Amino acid sequence: MRALPLAAATLAAAFLLTACSDDNGGKDTGTGASASASASAKSGGACALDELGVQVGPANAAPAAGDTGNVPVTLTNKSGAKCTLDSLPGVDLIAGGNSVTVEADPAVTARKTSLAQGASVVFTLTYVRGEKGDRSLAVTSGEFSLPGSTKTYPFKWTYGDVALKKDGETPDAAVAGFQEAGE
Repeated sequence: MRALPLAAATLAAAFLLTACSDDNGGKDTGTGASASASASAKSGGACALDELGVQVGPANAAPAAGDTGNVPVTLTNKSGAKCTLDSLPGVDLIAGGNSVTVEADPAVTARKTSLAQGASVVFTLTYVRGEKGDRSLAVTSGEFSLPGSTKTYPFKWTYGDVALKKDGETPDAAVAGFQEAGE
């Protein structure tokens, strides 16, 4: 299997972000802020999805079964004030109407990340491409949430089937923590 170390993959994903568009035709989403989310962000509280621009991809997609791919997700603070991400994002993959949780990369330690107005962070979903059949998930979409929030952001999955671990249930995928874009 051709696999990039997570740190190298994250760095490569960050470099790719300069000429990217998302699944929404290049438009940032999540800029319609609610009053309570605005108050939270203005006080330096938790970042709210509805106050962040979101860009999923472009991916370093795994070309064949057994290969490793990376899907970066970039979040840009559009709230008008500093906000904080405390811990790791939650990611679920959806296949056949069933949602499966992606585990955090065991090498990643959760940390508090401050996000200044206009600043961006990226987290990366790394996965192993599977072959069609019993040992993989035919993923059609995914969704993620921010630490401490139940609100999710849905995204299209166009990167092929995801392999399953030996237990036959857990996706062979992992989520990395937040890093400053360009870091």
